[in-house]
Amino acid sequence: MPFTVITLKKVPPSLRGDLTKWMQEIATGVYIGNFSTRVRENLWQRVCDAVGAGEATISYAYRNEIGYDFQTLNTERCKVDFDGIPLVFIPAENDSQRPKQNNLKKGFSTAYKRYRFKRTARPNQNKGRSEKAGTVKANERYVVLDLETTGLDVVNDRIIEVGIVKNDQGSVSVFNALIRIDAPLPKEIMQLTGITDAMLSQGRELKAVLCDMQDFIQDLPIVGYNINFDLKFLNHALNQCEMPGLSNPVMDLMKTVRREQLFQENYRLETTLKSYGIAEKVPHRALEDAKLIFELSKKVNVFDRTPN
Repeated sequence: MPFTVITLKKVPPSLRGDLTKWMQEIATGVYIGNFSTRVRENLWQRVCDAVGAGEATISYAYRNEIGYDFQTLNTERCKVDFDGIPLVFIPAENDSQRPKQNNLKKGFSTAYKRYRFKRTARPNQNKGRSEKAGTVKANERYVVLDLETTGLDVVNDRIIEVGIVKNDQGSVSVFNALIRIDAPLPKEIMQLTGITDAMLSQGRELKAVLCDMQDFIQDLPIVGYNINFDLKFLNHALNQCEMPGLSNPVMDLMKTVRREQLFQENYRLETTLKSYGIAEKVPHRALEDAKLIFELSKKVNVFDRTPN
């Protein structure tokens, strides 16, 4: 069984506690264990779902030329594959030290795009699968989703706003709702979002919003930026309301951006928007953020626009 090391930084305490069920914490945020590939993959998925805005890395024994592999999440350093060998990419300290991006060939090859189109051309087969099941086409139907919450802890924090942009073959519609909660908003959330307790007092009940949200998105693919964070909160809320969880196809634009923009300074949404020519500030309001992510979705190369 492969030896595995996971490191965490600025993550919810609940995630740290969850990992100690399987691994030993030999130093603050450093966990080691020895288990099967299946257990490792499930643990890493838990980390990805619960890390929020924190950072995480995983390294493990692997049958390749150097004997190990690794993955990173929300970190400055990232993995770059070089002929099957995992290498660490370290961003330069300033733009003048960075390689010129114009010399790089961005996006996917034509053969790969054709393969992805074939997968997405069969929507019934993709229904209910994860992000790996394929992509969605920018000129067809999908929704862009974003949430505002009281914090990063899925169990103890609450959803306070839902914003969705629906693209229906070029026809755009939106869904937006504030949600009442039974506790005062943290000051830092009010400062970040501009949402106040008075605004939430005029909001709607969580279950009613979730029902209308599901009617709005139906079975369309869900697109977002670090979308696992939003889906984790939504599925937890749906479970609390005794409603079925979301099984829509999912696409996380952050993962695509990390592949397309290797030399980007960081992968916060506002930085990414600038990289794709969208000069807008992120207001941290669900619908306005969803609109910005929708604009981003029309620029990343993962969307097939001209299937030939």
